[in-house]
Amino acid sequence: MRMQLRLLLAAVSASAGMASADDQVTFLRDVAPILNKVGCTSGPCHGAAKGKAGLKLSLRGYDPDFDYQVLLYDLGGRRVNRADPGRSLMLAKPTQEVPHGGGLRIPPGSKYYTTIYNWIAQGVPFGDPARDKVDKIELQPAAIEMAKPGLEQQVKVIAHYLDGDERDVTNEAVIASNIPDTADVTSDALVKGARIGEATMLVRYEGKFGTVPVTVLNPKPGFVWKPLPQNNYVDQFIDAKLRRLKIQPSAAVDDATFLRRVSEDLTGQLPTPQEVRAFLADPAPSQAKRSREIDRLMSRPSFVDRWTLKWGDLLQVNRKYLGDKGAWEFRDWIRQSVATNKPYDQFVRELLTSRGSSDDNPAANYFRVTRDPKPTMEKTTQVFLGVRMVCTQCHDHPFERWTQNQYYEMTSFFSTVGLRPGFESGEEIVFDKRDDYDVRHPKDDRVMKPKFLVAATTASIAPVALPDGANRRQALADWITSKENPFFARSLANRMWSYFLGRGIIDPVDDIRASNPAVNEELLDALTKDFKDHNYDLKRLIRTIVNSRAYQAGIETNEWNETDRVNFSHAVPRRLNAEQLMDALTQATGIRPEFPEVPPDTTAEEFPDPHVGKDGFLDLFGRPQRESACECERKTDLSLPQALNLINGKTISDAVADPAGRLAKALVAGSSDRALIEDMYLATLSRVPTPSELDKGITYLRTAGQRAARAQDLLWALVNSKAFLYNR
Repeated sequence: MRMQLRLLLAAVSASAGMASADDQVTFLRDVAPILNKVGCTSGPCHGAAKGKAGLKLSLRGYDPDFDYQVLLYDLGGRRVNRADPGRSLMLAKPTQEVPHGGGLRIPPGSKYYTTIYNWIAQGVPFGDPARDKVDKIELQPAAIEMAKPGLEQQVKVIAHYLDGDERDVTNEAVIASNIPDTADVTSDALVKGARIGEATMLVRYEGKFGTVPVTVLNPKPGFVWKPLPQNNYVDQFIDAKLRRLKIQPSAAVDDATFLRRVSEDLTGQLPTPQEVRAFLADPAPSQAKRSREIDRLMSRPSFVDRWTLKWGDLLQVNRKYLGDKGAWEFRDWIRQSVATNKPYDQFVRELLTSRGSSDDNPAANYFRVTRDPKPTMEKTTQVFLGVRMVCTQCHDHPFERWTQNQYYEMTSFFSTVGLRPGFESGEEIVFDKRDDYDVRHPKDDRVMKPKFLVAATTASIAPVALPDGANRRQALADWITSKENPFFARSLANRMWSYFLGRGIIDPVDDIRASNPAVNEELLDALTKDFKDHNYDLKRLIRTIVNSRAYQAGIETNEWNETDRVNFSHAVPRRLNAEQLMDALTQATGIRPEFPEVPPDTTAEEFPDPHVGKDGFLDLFGRPQRESACECERKTDLSLPQALNLINGKTISDAVADPAGRLAKALVAGSSDRALIEDMYLATLSRVPTPSELDKGITYLRTAGQRAARAQDLLWALVNSKAFLYNR
């Protein structure tokens, strides 16, 4: 068998265009890509944290030096037999000449077999990192546009090396689609359009990444763009893309739907029946009164409560970490920052440079939550840059350029932070250490100096490597909040957009990377520029988004946008989050459950942390426990336990039937059937009932039986409807 394989080598080498026995084969340029392609370094195989079957390789080959040493010298050198390459375990295992748990990975006589065989025969050269490492990859074509589903396009990947050489590595590159049901890719890099929409081909080769956007156009004849009002630049960028994709956006919602949506989004509260009637009766042009209403809502204390809650989630305001006093003081500091519309860069700078007593300077509580340099760095980059660094603690990022070295270099910015007890109970002092703060690399124990993720582009930002003696946190705060930072303003603009449109322009919002591209790059660039040009004014950014027609669009679709899920051509219903739902039920019924930890008139949006009402209604409906800075900790899906609670739960049934509630008071006051039904609709759905709904409601109330019980049935049905549970 081995003799036959060796006789095939020359023929295979010549016909496949791979390295022959006379070509120089190196581990860096030739062998490592093969191991990555066939899956040897994947997570389920030898790239697992503890390896597999006694062999541990770096995940996706991020550390070729380590892999080279293991293959040559581990296990007594048995994996490589230089005297008889065909007997090497490195070939015998993946060809299944010897039993292999991973199955057949390299067929005998294949071009991959030939390359590895020749490498061993040539003395297993590692290669010159200054020549054999990949400098960049080139993707051809750079973008794909298909006139209709069902078409195909070949992708080609060219590797450019540091020595100026280039090579077609299409077969060795890993290519995957981020939306396979729109456009998928075969093992030989053939992209196939499946349905109308957009997808991105994610390409990875030897630590280099690239993307190929794919657009599958609508082939249906008869599309004629029908212009809709454009309220600001947001709609201009949305419409430009929709028109190219032959997607007709949905028109704006009616005034009642808009008022409910914007009230919930800006303040977390439903509009009162009186506010709904007044807004509908306002004779001013629709967009003018909507803009005026937005300004009115943003001037309310409930607006401050809403965004205090948002930042409380991200900054993990939680008495579990801070104690009762610390949680309240940190929450109040955030609230004051929101109330004064503190510029976002100043807000972040105060957090990152905070020191002293946690009582006197509540911003210092930022460091009391995570306490150690590594989790503090991970939270900082995820919240303020939208970059997830957590996986680079153990290995280079599998889908981005971030490396394990950078993880510890960024961690070094926080290694000087110290905590010691204060003079008051529960107080801690945040200070800068003077010694014993070195961060060391786990592999070789070398000291990691602080370095920024990306180089500076202006003199206003500190250099990549800090000079000795520089204040690390101050330098980091200056770099993060600089207008030249490519992530800071962009990540916040994207995050804010997601709060109002249901998904980010980049989604997830805290996972910004090259392999997770924006669905509308021009729109995100414009929002980012506007945010920076106006000195990080959060209120202005919010006002711009909610004044747009894109935000005010209806959920109803048309024949051209019914399959669109990512281009914001129509609104998507969003379930009220836990606090919104609790406060909506309170308004609808006039009854709020008791929470001994806070005053009776405290809304759920005002609760300081998740310990208020713990293990109750709020937690069931997805309130985050604030043990993570990830947006994903808050859940807004609808589950079976939630549905059962809505139907049979004590919270709703008690509130609907409470003798002190809204319904009971209306019945005692002698409200007519019409007035009673209209008030219920206004208090729950923020609109008056349609004539049909009114007739059915009156008929039900007048059916034989107790009027009060039937009125309770109607209210119960309304608060269990999708129109109540979702912001539409």
